[in-house]
Amino acid sequence: MPEHTDTASPHPGDQLKELRLASGLTQERLAERSGLSIGVVKKLEGGGTARVDTYHALARALGVRTSALFESGGPHATTRGDDDNIDLMPLRQAIAPAVTYSGRLTDTVAVDPDLDRLRSTAAEVGTAYHRDQYGYVSEFLPALVHASHAAVAYFDNGAEHTAAVRIRSDVLQMAGRYLTQVRAYDLAHTALRDAIGDAVRADDMGGVAAAVYQQGWLLMRQGRLDEAEQVSVATADAVEPRISRATKTTLGAWGKLLVHGSAAAARNNRPSEAREILRLGRTAGVALGGGQAVAVSSWGRFDWRTVAFQGIENQLVAEKPDRVLRLSERMPTPTDKKGRLFMRRHLLDVAQAHVMMRTPDEATNILWSLMGETPEWLRHQRMAADTFHDVMGKSKRRRMTLKERELTQFFGRR
Repeated sequence: MPEHTDTASPHPGDQLKELRLASGLTQERLAERSGLSIGVVKKLEGGGTARVDTYHALARALGVRTSALFESGGPHATTRGDDDNIDLMPLRQAIAPAVTYSGRLTDTVAVDPDLDRLRSTAAEVGTAYHRDQYGYVSEFLPALVHASHAAVAYFDNGAEHTAAVRIRSDVLQMAGRYLTQVRAYDLAHTALRDAIGDAVRADDMGGVAAAVYQQGWLLMRQGRLDEAEQVSVATADAVEPRISRATKTTLGAWGKLLVHGSAAAARNNRPSEAREILRLGRTAGVALGGGQAVAVSSWGRFDWRTVAFQGIENQLVAEKPDRVLRLSERMPTPTDKKGRLFMRRHLLDVAQAHVMMRTPDEATNILWSLMGETPEWLRHQRMAADTFHDVMGKSKRRRMTLKERELTQFFGRR
């Protein structure tokens, strides 16, 4: 299924039980309708958790939005380790610093900041992120955030102040994107909220669109599907360009927002809305012709394939793996590494479709190829690990193949 996300509520099982009883269904009947085992339904209603695609199947069987399963529940009942707090300490201090009556505790300015150098450094870190150099990103991001705060404080008015605010917005977007990737969601939300605020203050609608796009990804990761759709569509409406005069970057930002809105609607059991939103996104792709819009430091790349890949993903969400494979076969095969990287998220959908169609060897081949080409990215894709463990769970071989052994070592055992 599409990339599995962490759930937003600690007790979705309580809501599941209420909705099941309101529909007059037994646990056995709900399991049958959703295509799940009775054990899964019992586990969830007993307080267990599952991947979001499991909740989507249940919501579809109940005829409700997926997000309806996450709308109740109080504070988390279990504790969480502090390892991530320690590992992310420098970024926490930069993004969410301690404050006193006079303001932030850090980021005092000693010298005149060099805005050109700051902008250049931010671009370098953005490029490193898109090259999956996460170690480099995590090392340089805290200092970059501090430097951007210092620049905004130093240039307190005029054109240089606006430039500094715009740079800080870009830096905080990068921080939010990285933190979402490593699942530090609350800190990512703080970074992206502030990035949006800075873009608004700088009157940079392109920056607003880019930061909201990142926020939509974060909200989907949290299971906040209603909000993900709403912020994406509302912002797309606000930045909708006049097609005949739009730049590639403007078309790309608009199209990316619509793609995210469609993804959220599809995951939220709203297929009609997902199709309609994606239809608008297709307009942006068509307007680009055979060209591509690129914003390396924010939303990445966009062209007609982005829309096509999302349409295929929506078919996977609807549990139609045969359509996924059929539509995927129509997509052109990239001849260079850059083209393959552009479609790597799509390849995870294809791998999961093969698992659902009971052709696990094909899924293994895809994952093994991705491991060789883009290991650092793959390591952070929970969907990839889940797909591989699904493959192994369905395998009837007594001995693992060489590829299966290497992937087991890569993803770990469960």
